[in-house]
Amino acid sequence: MSVFSKFVASVSANPQGAACGALLAAGAAFVIKQRMGATRRKPSKSAIVVAKTDEGRKAAVDSLFFKRLWTIIKIIIPGLFTKESGYLIFVAASLVARTYCDLWMIQTGTAIESAIIGRSIPEFKSGLFKFIYAMPLLALMNNLLKFGLDKLKLCFRIRLTSHLYQIYLKGFVYYKMANLDNRIANADQLLTQDVEKFCNTFADLYSNLTKPILDIFLFAKQLAMSIGYQGPGMMFGYLILSGWFLTRLRHPTGRLTAAEQQLEGNFRFVNSRLITNSEEVAFYQGDSREKVTIMNSFHRLVTHLNKFIKFRLSVGIVDSIVAKYLATTLGYMIVSRPFLNLTNPKYENARHSQLLEDYYNSGRTLVRMSQATGRVVLAGREMTKLAGYAARVSELMVVLQDLNRGMYQRTMVTNHNHGQTESTQNETDDPGQPLVPGSGTLILQDHVIKFDHVPLVTPNGDVLVKNLDFEVRSGMNCLVCGPNGCGKSSLFRILGELWPLFGGRLVKPDKSKLFYVPQRPYMTVGTLRDQLIYPDTKQQMSEKGLLDAKLAEYLQQVHLGYLLERENGWDAEQDWMDVLSGGEKQRIAMARLFYHKPQFAILDECTSAVSVDVEGFMYTRCREVGITLFTVSHRKSLWKYHEYVLQFDGRGSCEFKRIDPETDEFGS
Repeated sequence: MSVFSKFVASVSANPQGAACGALLAAGAAFVIKQRMGATRRKPSKSAIVVAKTDEGRKAAVDSLFFKRLWTIIKIIIPGLFTKESGYLIFVAASLVARTYCDLWMIQTGTAIESAIIGRSIPEFKSGLFKFIYAMPLLALMNNLLKFGLDKLKLCFRIRLTSHLYQIYLKGFVYYKMANLDNRIANADQLLTQDVEKFCNTFADLYSNLTKPILDIFLFAKQLAMSIGYQGPGMMFGYLILSGWFLTRLRHPTGRLTAAEQQLEGNFRFVNSRLITNSEEVAFYQGDSREKVTIMNSFHRLVTHLNKFIKFRLSVGIVDSIVAKYLATTLGYMIVSRPFLNLTNPKYENARHSQLLEDYYNSGRTLVRMSQATGRVVLAGREMTKLAGYAARVSELMVVLQDLNRGMYQRTMVTNHNHGQTESTQNETDDPGQPLVPGSGTLILQDHVIKFDHVPLVTPNGDVLVKNLDFEVRSGMNCLVCGPNGCGKSSLFRILGELWPLFGGRLVKPDKSKLFYVPQRPYMTVGTLRDQLIYPDTKQQMSEKGLLDAKLAEYLQQVHLGYLLERENGWDAEQDWMDVLSGGEKQRIAMARLFYHKPQFAILDECTSAVSVDVEGFMYTRCREVGITLFTVSHRKSLWKYHEYVLQFDGRGSCEFKRIDPETDEFGS
């Protein structure tokens, strides 16, 4: 039997020695048990996969990752003297205190066990009471560290969320992302869950790297005093070699994680889409077709998850060997060196109890150092996850910044040249004059709307009207008519600055002086008062010098005075989309129009569910208060309230002319 085997046998013959050996192996095994499973994220409420492929997504620990990470860090930690920096320092201080507590626990625990083996009751009582007295402080340090990490995660999330929403809810960026740009279609998931996961993972990575690195140096110093510097040196060499190997091994994890979140979001989207359109699907009896759509999305998710599970299996096997069993073997080799050296004068005449006490102390110190080493080694895996989240958040930031600058990308047709995509620049009759988004001229001027050689073009590049020329001044009510798809809604989207100009010159008031009243009015979350004054707040209403009595007058004018009594006052909160009928919602929208008193109002079939007398009062009242109307309707009862008509023929042309009161129709 070898000397090492004799020593292990002699130590293991003692129950405490066997326990210590098991403790060493368990400590080395700690590294593989720490969060081996890939983190699952809850899918978003509304998400859809964009045109980009998974292979095209860059999500790896490389120079691009660190560049993205640095950009986000400057947002979540904007300066040295900030709350975030304070919590970073607080967490670091807590980690240092926690490490010293661990060192004290090792020494105190060893002293107690030595007293038990030496059958010394006074030393046992002394050590035990020391431990009891320190328990409140130890518990406080552990929970202060958790508190600091939780606050740090929350601060990061507040900073990043506020920054993203400041851009997302500025200048119709939210509309452009959903309707003009198709690089990202699951913005809700990115803004909520991906931001949360990034902040949590980043804060955890800070903790999982800071404390282990500190532990390694402190425990290495402690270990060097008992077994020499060669032991810690071997551990450091193992750290560098195994860390590099495992990081390379886990390289695809970031890409697979990002793809998983897309597919999870897709699966949630098709389910929420069915809920949103359940009535229409039921009328069409489309349950079988919807089942195919949902199950196809689910099967794509399952296929990817199976692929990910197999990948984690292969990586886990190698992880176990490198981070668990090799670490255990190395730990035994390091801790045994001073004891197996028969010429070591320190243990030449040592008693069994002294050998055991020193072995306990060295073994436990090595266990903690092995744990710290393992955390640093496995931090590479956590970093690949962070790379996946950073890629998604960074992509969102890039798109938001582009849209805020008026730039958008929309994939339409994939050509055969390396998978490149055509832009939205369709050509007119002159092949040398492409239509470029944003190339038109916008001039802000009150009380006039003038289209001067403006082509009506969709964001896809489809030309609806080649040349739009007309002028409407305040007091000139205009009726807009034409077949479906001819460009009526497109005209108003350009007028509202939702779509870019592809040429020509547009003269119009500021968009705050235009008001849109759709057929299905939007009811906001809030009180009954909020429905009338939307998008104003109660404070903005007060600043305008308006009181609730004036709002009640608007309600009476549209025959909704009974709502105040039925809903128990202005401060009542309901799900107004469901509580109000279709006609009530349209009349609320009319009262909203009277409240805002814009220069121009766009009425898009907004009186289809109200009575003729209420409709007539609305048009008469708008003329009295100076609101000029653009009305989309084919109802003959509205002709008498308009002086001009803009007639689309659906074939790329339109005609603007005065309504002849002697005719019954105007060319339709």
